[in-house]
Amino acid sequence: MSNSMYTVIRKHALKNALDHGKAILKAVMPKVIGEVPEAKDDIKGLVKKIKEVLEEVNKLGEKEILKELKSLAPELLVEEEEEQGLPDLKVKGKPVFRLAPFPSGAIHLGNTRGMIINDEYAKKYDGKLLLVIDDTIGSKAKPIVKEAYKLIPEALKWLKIKYDETIYKSDRLGLFYKHGRKLIEKDAAYVCECPSELIRDYRSKGIACTHRKQSVKENLAKWDKMLEGGYEAGGAVVRLKTDIKHKNPAFRDRVLFRISERRHERVGDKYHVWPMLEMSWAVDDMLLGVTHIIRGKELMIEGMMEEFIWDVLGYKDTPEIIHHGLFQVKGAKISKSKARKEVMSGEYTGWDDPRTWSVQSLKRRGFKPEAVREFILLLGLSKSEITVPVNNLYAINRRLIDSEAMRYFFVKDPVKLVVTDCPEMKVSIPLHHELDKTRSYVVEEGVNEFWIAGSDVKLIKEEGRVRLKDAMNIELKGVGDVVKAFYSKDQDEVYDIQKVQFVPKKGRRCQVLMPDGSYDKGLCEDYCKRVKKGDLIQFERYAFVKKEEAGKYIYTHN
Repeated sequence: MSNSMYTVIRKHALKNALDHGKAILKAVMPKVIGEVPEAKDDIKGLVKKIKEVLEEVNKLGEKEILKELKSLAPELLVEEEEEQGLPDLKVKGKPVFRLAPFPSGAIHLGNTRGMIINDEYAKKYDGKLLLVIDDTIGSKAKPIVKEAYKLIPEALKWLKIKYDETIYKSDRLGLFYKHGRKLIEKDAAYVCECPSELIRDYRSKGIACTHRKQSVKENLAKWDKMLEGGYEAGGAVVRLKTDIKHKNPAFRDRVLFRISERRHERVGDKYHVWPMLEMSWAVDDMLLGVTHIIRGKELMIEGMMEEFIWDVLGYKDTPEIIHHGLFQVKGAKISKSKARKEVMSGEYTGWDDPRTWSVQSLKRRGFKPEAVREFILLLGLSKSEITVPVNNLYAINRRLIDSEAMRYFFVKDPVKLVVTDCPEMKVSIPLHHELDKTRSYVVEEGVNEFWIAGSDVKLIKEEGRVRLKDAMNIELKGVGDVVKAFYSKDQDEVYDIQKVQFVPKKGRRCQVLMPDGSYDKGLCEDYCKRVKKGDLIQFERYAFVKKEEAGKYIYTHN
C-alpha cells in the first residue's frame, strides 16, 4: 500500500471512529473513493487495504484517535474548529490591527499566519487594518530587497487580505528621533560607546557600563552627535535603561537606535541613525491607534520593551499584545534567508520558484487562496509550537480544485508498449468521473502502439495481465527495450485487475516542474493541447498540475 493511499484511508477511518466509536467499512470506503476516484478501479484490493487499517484504528482509544487526527488531517475537524473559532478579543469601539512585514523578500507560507489572523479579526469586528512596511534598515544578514515593496502587496491581494492604508517606517524617522530624544530627556535612555563584545559581557553579568551614569545633558549632546554623523557605524548606540539585573539578560538595556552606513533601498542615504524594531513599534502602535498586536511569541521580548517604553512615556490605553506559537510545516523547507540568497544568485528562477514557498510560488503552483486561509485558521491562536504536515494544505486544496480539474494521462520516463491482436474499437475515457465529458481514441485492428510509465513495466512483469485504464485488458508477451503484449480474450474482468495509465502513440512531450526544482519528464496525451494556459488538471495516478505553456506544467500536489 502506498503511503499516500494509506494516509487517505487512515484519516477517514480515524474520523469515522471518532464520530461513531468504531470505524466501519461501508462508511470509510465512499470517503476514500470520493478523494481518490481511481481507487474504485480495484475494489477488491481497496476493501482489503481498508480492512487492514480499520483493524489498527479500532484498537485505539478516543484520545489517541483525536491526537492523531489533529496531526494527520486537522481539516476533518473543521466543524469542531469552526464552532470554537478564533478566541474573542476585548474590543472597545472600532479596533485597529496592523500587518508588519519586513521587506527582505516575498511573504512565504509561514509568514501568512499572523497576516491572515489579523485580517480575520479585522473582518470579524469591522475594524481597521493597516499595512505598515517595517522598512527600518535591517542588517547585513537580513537586508531590504527592493522587489519586496511590490511582492508584499501583491501577495496580500491574492490572499484576499484587505487593508485600509499603507504606511512606510522609512517615512517616519523624524517621529522616532523625537521620541528617542524624549526618552533621553527623561533619563530613561543613554548613548553607549562601548564595544559590542564588552557590553555583551557586562549584560550577561548584570554590570552597568560607565555610559549609563552619564547626565541627561551629556547624552543629549552625544545623541545630536549621532544624528549629525559624528560617529561611524558601531561607534555608538542608544540604550534603554531597563533593570540591569533583570532575570532575563536579553531584556537588560537593549538597543533602541544604532548607526548604519548602508544605503536604504527606498530613501537612499538620507538617514544613518535607525531605530530598532521595538522602538519604532512602541511609537507607531500608539500614534497609529493600534488596539491589538497579534504576533509570534518569538517577539515576546520586543513586546516587553514596548510596554516598558509606553510606561516611561506615560501612554495610556495601550494596545493588547497577543502572541501565538511558532509553527513549522513538515515536508516544506521554508527559509526566507535561503530563498533570498538563491533568488539573488540566480540559483532560483525568481520569487515564484516553488522552492521559495512564497505566496507567489503557491499561486503559480495552483493553490487557492481559500486553501491557505483555511490551513492557517485551523491552527488557531495557540501559544504552543505546532508542526503540521504540508499534506494538510494539499488535502484542503484538493477538495477545492477536484471538481474543476479535468483528468488526463501522463507517463513519466515513457516506455513503448506494442499490443497485438486488437479488434477495431473506439475507446471513450472520462475527463472527469463526476461530469459527462469524455475524450475518445480509435484502436485499430491488429497492432497498436502505446506509451506507459517506466515504473509500470515492473508491475506488468509481476502481474502478467493488466488493464490499460478505461480501455482494454492485455497480457504480457515479453519485456525488452519494448514491452510486448496481446489483447486479452478476457475483457470482463474490470475491477479486480491492476490498472496502468497509457498514452497513445501520438503523445506529446512534456515536463513537470517539481517542488524541489527538478523536472519529471515524459509524455502526455495529445488532448492536452486543448488545455489552456493556467488551467489546473489532474494527471491520473500522478498528481494535480497546472499548465504554464505548451509542454510545460508545474506540480501542485498529489
